[in-house]
Amino acid sequence: MKRLEGKRAVVTGGAQGIGAAIARRLADEGAVVAVLDLSAEKADEVLGAPHIGVACDVSDTASVDAAFAQVAQRLGGVDVLVNNAGIGSAPGDGMAEYYAGQAARAGGDETAFADQTIHCADEGWSRVLAVTLDGAFRCSRAAVRIMSEQGTGGSIVNIGSTAALAGNGPVPYVTAKAAVLGMTRAMARELAPRGIRVNAVNPGATETPIYAPLPEEVKAAVAADSVMNRLAQPEEVTGAVAYLASDDASFATGSTINVNGGAWFS
Repeated sequence: MKRLEGKRAVVTGGAQGIGAAIARRLADEGAVVAVLDLSAEKADEVLGAPHIGVACDVSDTASVDAAFAQVAQRLGGVDVLVNNAGIGSAPGDGMAEYYAGQAARAGGDETAFADQTIHCADEGWSRVLAVTLDGAFRCSRAAVRIMSEQGTGGSIVNIGSTAALAGNGPVPYVTAKAAVLGMTRAMARELAPRGIRVNAVNPGATETPIYAPLPEEVKAAVAADSVMNRLAQPEEVTGAVAYLASDDASFATGSTINVNGGAWFS
């Protein structure tokens, strides 16, 4: 028997990158998976029946609640939630100025600085947190309501980031992912009496659409942070997620698994 046989799983941001890889892995482990993404059409393309794709904007409460109501109706409930949806950058967050300063300084201009904070506007900051942090909270809240009504417990796996530990990356993104880890621990304490486990996985730099627009020299520098001297493939993150989602991790809650190629030891 596959270890997620009979489980109903939700993966947010599941139409591409790590999310799509996780959705496929959970399906391979026997779960029926609801893939949530901005586009229901793209979400539907990840897996065929009996799995489903559902449109969901995790930055909008009404959209989240409607999506989870649809999942509960179509799948009969929720046993596993993977909070994967997140963005690394947003218009107005100061990253364009950061890269310009970084390039100028690398070119020998000692008066140039790789600054993001002083250029980060409220809308850039708020957008990254609205998706990456607030979205994880909204989806957790919706899933916990369903799990609590079922009374059968469940598992929530939050996708964090090694950036939250090392501080490497855009300031709003690092802040959001660090907060996700704090939320993981707080919810683990709160929800243990209900039999709901809450854990996190911290991927290192991974070949995903978030990394696609980065300059090649930046990607090379990021890869060099790992003792394995490369970026991860999305599939390399999925084993840790499947473990935490399953009963193999029945005594694990409030835990974080780092899958980062040795970019950070803890």
